[in-house]
Amino acid sequence: MAQQKPPTAHPANTSDQPQGDPWHAFGYIVAGVFVYGALGWGLDRWLGTTYLVAIGILLGAVFGIYMTWARFRPPPTDQK
Repeated sequence: MAQQKPPTAHPANTSDQPQGDPWHAFGYIVAGVFVYGALGWGLDRWLGTTYLVAIGILLGAVFGIYMTWARFRPPPTDQK
């Protein structure tokens, strides 16, 4: 009888592309829009303006996209 070997463990990231859950990316963007939109809304109420909520939502989307890019970008390769 042939002897069976146990399966070998594969590294979590065997390709050159980053691995991750797409829900994390969605969460970063939604959380950024929500938090900065709420901050803009609060500032609008406090200062009596009407435009800070829109600026907060846009900044939240930009920061959420940046956080997604920073989290899921490929690791730098050292070429010395």
